[in-house]
Amino acid sequence: MTASDIAAIVAQLPKAELHLHLEGSIAPETAAQLARRHGAEITPAEVAHRYRSPDFPGFLDAYKWVTSFLRQPQDYALIADELFARLAAQDVVYAEITISASVMLRRNQDLAANFAALAEAAERSKSRGLRVQWIFDTARQFGPEMAMETARWAARLAPRGVVAFGVGGDELALPAAELRPAYDLAREAGLRAVAHAGEIGPPQAIREAIEILGAERIGHGIAAALDPALMERLASDGVTLEICPTSNLRTGALARQFGAESASLDRHPLKSFFDRGLRVALSTDDPAMFETDLIAEYALAARLGLDAPEIARLAEMSFHAALLPEPDCQSYLARFRKRTSELGLL
Repeated sequence: MTASDIAAIVAQLPKAELHLHLEGSIAPETAAQLARRHGAEITPAEVAHRYRSPDFPGFLDAYKWVTSFLRQPQDYALIADELFARLAAQDVVYAEITISASVMLRRNQDLAANFAALAEAAERSKSRGLRVQWIFDTARQFGPEMAMETARWAARLAPRGVVAFGVGGDELALPAAELRPAYDLAREAGLRAVAHAGEIGPPQAIREAIEILGAERIGHGIAAALDPALMERLASDGVTLEICPTSNLRTGALARQFGAESASLDRHPLKSFFDRGLRVALSTDDPAMFETDLIAEYALAARLGLDAPEIARLAEMSFHAALLPEPDCQSYLARFRKRTSELGLL
């Protein structure tokens, strides 16, 4: 069965996506529209060019640049509505969207008003059959004080659908121990813990995210492939890796972890993780910036050697890893298994 055949099957499955940055979903045309709204003239082609950064620092610069055009609640509502329409068109029925809340705070924006606009967009998305929950993210390079402030806001807005607190940005900028107080605050407020680790950092960064921060899901985590003992631990402990293959290629993370000769999706450790029994949630990370979507990522998984039943099991893992009450999780799983049975994938 070809990758195209797999893509056609996956398109018919109800899906969950767990590692998706709202700000990384801004299409070039929308970025140009936002720029005009705020007095700048930029073409979609120029935006697309900025998105094609050669390495991780370049990616961070492009992310910082495009978020500079998000200034008002209506800007956030626009990109959320567009993202939710694209997800629904792929039959994504559940999504956890990461918001760069610390960026809003650093720019002295009205976070409460911005989030109110996003929560309203999430409510509208229900008519498309899509349920959305939120993860508030702090940029590691902004320091521990900003992490604490972001965690406080996440706790404050938990009643409106914020389910987790996480850290992203420059993974090498700050020791995990300095983020522990913010994670403790979030956990005391009932929020779940996630963390980017092992994307460009070493395997030890993954251990620290689990042991010091209490992360139950790891964003990327591809460095685990360098440490067999760590992979065994992740599998036995049931820690989910949020895997984003196209992102790992486009940011240079693959080449950084495994050498320049690994700057190819064919060298991605996804299949190795799957074969070793690790829990994996396939995701897009920043789909507009990396010119991908969730169905395309599953087609890449097929290209990396997973067959149709394995792809179905991979898709099911995302529902297991979702930050949902158990009855809700089981409801999604029942719907998913019914569809896989109809498609002959069980």
